[in-house]
Amino acid sequence: MSALFSKASLGPLLLQNRLVMSPLTRNRAINNVPNDLMAEYYAQRATVGLIITEGTSPSPNGLGYPRIPGIFSQEQVQGWKRVVDGVHDKGAKIFLQLMHCGRIVHQLNLPKGARVIAPSAIAAAGEMYTDAEGMQPFATPQAMSEADIKTAIEEFVLSATNAIEAGFDGVELHAANGYLLEQFIRPTSNQRGDKYGGPIENRARMVLETAEAVIRAIGKDKVGVRLSPFGVLNDMTDYPEQEADYEYLAQHLTQLQPLYLHLVDHSSMGAPTVPVKIKQTIRKLFKGSLILSGGYDAAHAEKDVASGAADLIAVGRPILSNPDLVTRWQGGAGLNELDMDTFYTPGPHGYTDYPYLT
Repeated sequence: MSALFSKASLGPLLLQNRLVMSPLTRNRAINNVPNDLMAEYYAQRATVGLIITEGTSPSPNGLGYPRIPGIFSQEQVQGWKRVVDGVHDKGAKIFLQLMHCGRIVHQLNLPKGARVIAPSAIAAAGEMYTDAEGMQPFATPQAMSEADIKTAIEEFVLSATNAIEAGFDGVELHAANGYLLEQFIRPTSNQRGDKYGGPIENRARMVLETAEAVIRAIGKDKVGVRLSPFGVLNDMTDYPEQEADYEYLAQHLTQLQPLYLHLVDHSSMGAPTVPVKIKQTIRKLFKGSLILSGGYDAAHAEKDVASGAADLIAVGRPILSNPDLVTRWQGGAGLNELDMDTFYTPGPHGYTDYPYLT
């Protein structure tokens, strides 16, 4: 019997299989509000065990990209309710990923009154798309004061409680891929001189305080954390202490007892490979469930679940272009070709119109 397609417990949740839909930014939330098109998209893919939504901002300050959703207003909460109901009707569980973009932003993508903030006033190298003026360099952020940090943590907490109000089974804190929480972890983006900067005990403080506050608000069985050791997205660069730093994070997250850790390996997209030793160390240290993601096909996913390397396997691009991926992988069928030109464009094309097996 396939291990990947067997039922699984995730804390108090019973999943219909061990396949997870990775968080995938798709830029379809007009005016940053979830809509019926998004509800259709997620419901199409709800034959997996668990869906983790696209990165969703807990604050107007965190809306780095055009047309990404938030969950800091009641209009957004009501929009997400339609998404959640559609997914639950198909049998899947669904977590909301909370993603504050921090310095990965351009002011043109922010609503009026929002600020570009980050641990330190260091702009990320590179550019990002704006609807108003096309590609633009990343903005130079304002270094966050300790009051700003306290406010940001409060925004994560409020958004987590909003997510539970919307019916989500839990939230995932996005401490990966070069966004705000990881910007605090990495010494290249965090050059503070206070209790949030310097040694890892300080640089990890923002992630751990946020996780602790969210767990206190909604319960440890409703909180996961995503990490990307050795990730290089969004101007995250390698540094010598990285392995030890992420071991420290895993140890201290274990003490907080979130439901799961979601460990990302972006080597299939050109990033350095996350050493097997790190995955094994985190697997040993962390007492909750472990989700692995990064370039999986059916055979590799089956192998890592069957061996116990992971409890669940998250996939991104295969499920983006194959809403019926569970059926296709179970039957060994071919996959739809991915249309990369429509990843981030508005409308249904390349979003809800991928064909199913007949």
